[in-house]
Amino acid sequence: MANAELLLLQPVENLGDEGDTISVKTGYARNYLLPRGLAIPVTRANRKQIEALKTRAEKRRASELEGAQATAAKLETIQIVFAVQTGPGGKMFGAVTAQDLVSRIAENGVELDKKQVSLYNPVKSLGRHSTRIRLHPEVSLDFEFEVVSENPIEEEEEAKSE
Repeated sequence: MANAELLLLQPVENLGDEGDTISVKTGYARNYLLPRGLAIPVTRANRKQIEALKTRAEKRRASELEGAQATAAKLETIQIVFAVQTGPGGKMFGAVTAQDLVSRIAENGVELDKKQVSLYNPVKSLGRHSTRIRLHPEVSLDFEFEVVSENPIEEEEEAKSE
């Protein structure tokens, strides 16, 4: 199979960033990347465009890194407490999910995408919990939140009768 040398005009997941020169199968280039305007063939004529894209990509990466560091500083000041309903013995009804966490953080003025929060399993217990938030490939932080009961915890009836 023949490969095609392409210049990416936009970041493509699992392939590269804007301004990267990549080598892909010709069918993938012809049927996906080129028709969607995601890449152009590398030729002598577009060398100037390659340099311009690389400088633009570096500026974009630098600004994204600064934005991610500023967001991380904001997130470190935010404290979130989820008040949930509980049954006998402090058993939670439902769970706290990554979407709940993202929406509660948004209420505090920080917009995140659900994909940035690494809460793999919903939280189904009371107490302090921690999750990893990836804001940028170079910036991530551990975010702590607390889950408390909104009603007093009642002991289970079996424990009362003993």
